[in-house]
Amino acid sequence: MEEFIGKIWHNWVTKAAGGHYPQAAVKLADVEKTAGILFRAFGGDPGLKVAAATAEQHGARRHWLQRLAGSNEKVSQARRDAETLRLPPEIAAFPEKSLNRDLYLWLSAIAACDIARHRPWFIRNQQAALTALQRYPGLRPRYERLVDAHLANRIPPEEMQADEAAQETALRQAMRQPGSIDGLPPLSSKKSRPPQPVLLWLIAADQATAGRLADPDEELPPEGSGNPEIAKEAHKAEQVETPENKNPMLYMFRAESLPTWAEYVRVNRAYDDDEDPNAKDAAKDLDQLSLTRDSQTAKSRVKFDLDLPSAAEDDTPIGPGIALPEWDYRKAVMQEKHCLIQPMIARDAEPADLPAELAATAKKLRGQFAALAPQRRWLKAQPDGPELDVDACVRNHADRASGHTPDSGGFLAQARCERDLACLLLADLSMSTDAPISDSHRIIDVIRDSLLLFSEALTATGDRFGIYGFSSLRRQNIRFHLLKDFGKRYDAASRGRILAVKPGYYTRMGAAIRQAANILSEQAASRRLLLIITDGKPNDLDLYDSRYGIEDTRMAVHEARRMGLTPFCVTIDREAGSYLPYLFGPAGFCVIRKPEELPRRLPLLYVQLTRQ
Repeated sequence: MEEFIGKIWHNWVTKAAGGHYPQAAVKLADVEKTAGILFRAFGGDPGLKVAAATAEQHGARRHWLQRLAGSNEKVSQARRDAETLRLPPEIAAFPEKSLNRDLYLWLSAIAACDIARHRPWFIRNQQAALTALQRYPGLRPRYERLVDAHLANRIPPEEMQADEAAQETALRQAMRQPGSIDGLPPLSSKKSRPPQPVLLWLIAADQATAGRLADPDEELPPEGSGNPEIAKEAHKAEQVETPENKNPMLYMFRAESLPTWAEYVRVNRAYDDDEDPNAKDAAKDLDQLSLTRDSQTAKSRVKFDLDLPSAAEDDTPIGPGIALPEWDYRKAVMQEKHCLIQPMIARDAEPADLPAELAATAKKLRGQFAALAPQRRWLKAQPDGPELDVDACVRNHADRASGHTPDSGGFLAQARCERDLACLLLADLSMSTDAPISDSHRIIDVIRDSLLLFSEALTATGDRFGIYGFSSLRRQNIRFHLLKDFGKRYDAASRGRILAVKPGYYTRMGAAIRQAANILSEQAASRRLLLIITDGKPNDLDLYDSRYGIEDTRMAVHEARRMGLTPFCVTIDREAGSYLPYLFGPAGFCVIRKPEELPRRLPLLYVQLTRQ
């Protein structure tokens, strides 16, 4: 009964406190794609991804009912950093759902126009709002409605002490007329509170939390280790140094202590052997997570050995390796000889026939692709040939009778019509391809079948093609596997190498694309297609698993286009729509949502691409 009455009281006082209207709430998940499109359409950095912002305590004054209800202590506000545009995970600040949705759109616009990010917060947001309203006048009616609704929810200056009232008055003026106020009046009392959150503005990204924990050459935990739960909520975090354990033999636990969650305390306690099943719930209760590196790893359910195999067991290297550059978008610098590509060929791959389960599909594809094969055709009026061209002979006789010299021959000759194109197929062989897609198949099995059927189809057309695979283990070990060379026929040896492919390490895609582009550019063809098969976004053990890797891959694609190549990506990653348009352009990729369809659809995609 007490719980029932308490719940009724809580719901009533929370509703009476105002400022939160769950019936009109709009979630970021519902508008994330729209917000991202608008952010880029308004001129925002296309390399930024949209994600949820954290809820943080603001410390400002609240209505007495809000204090009684314990509501509005934390607020999620929009912000942007070098990699992410963070928007509130939910907006329920207004009683009208349309206003809550408009706030998402306005935050996307102001973030795109945030051109003075190094100025103070108060000036920066005024300039961003002024720029957005000047560039896009159609936003003004929405903005004015949002300002009116937001000001109605704020504590009026009349209910504040003098210095806080002066700040609130300045904020209200800045929202109504962006650019009209040069600065916030200072607070003069020690009891003064900071200004109330401005939901229509961006807050400054905390420099301490914006940085990544990894430096370019620092090794990260293996991909796939453990079994972490993925939480949709964002968490504010700080990076701290690991405290020195001065008493390693002291057991820092008292049996009578209560099991409570607390904020970070700078002590160093040994790890528990078992993972905490309630870690995600604990993270929700903490205002800030403190993260550190101590060169140790907690227990994992699955252990991955990322050491390279011994030379006797590994594939055979081809040459000493090839140094390639890598793009650092932060400095806008191409780092010369920053990566090392190691060409390799399978050591123990035996020549093999096509697997029996693929024979029927391969036969059907060969029949379909035979229609694309070059055909011989007759050339008329040739100076030499195996047969006479009767029409040409009659014309020549008439020309001579009229006193003219014939200008063409009188024979028929046959000529072969070549398809002047070359294709390089580059397959992602990272460890993520070891993931199952059914009870009997993994991603790598689907890729293997796709490569075999693709080869069977292109052999029927006579088109020149090469097939390579890649994976990486940091920038100095990018393994580039030769499966079928341009200069060699597709035969049993090629099939054996394709059948021998196995999951490797990580996906340093930029370097692999550069090496593939260099190989393809050497082919003498008027059209050269670079076809890339992958199951995820670029990543590696270092900071490549961030915007750094996205930008390097994008630059590699641009370089390939400047070389006269046509790069095209085929992926089975269902989330690829959030990053592939930025990498390959809106028409430069295809998402296969059912991985098992890849072997059948890949040859058909090739036909479509080569007919354009």
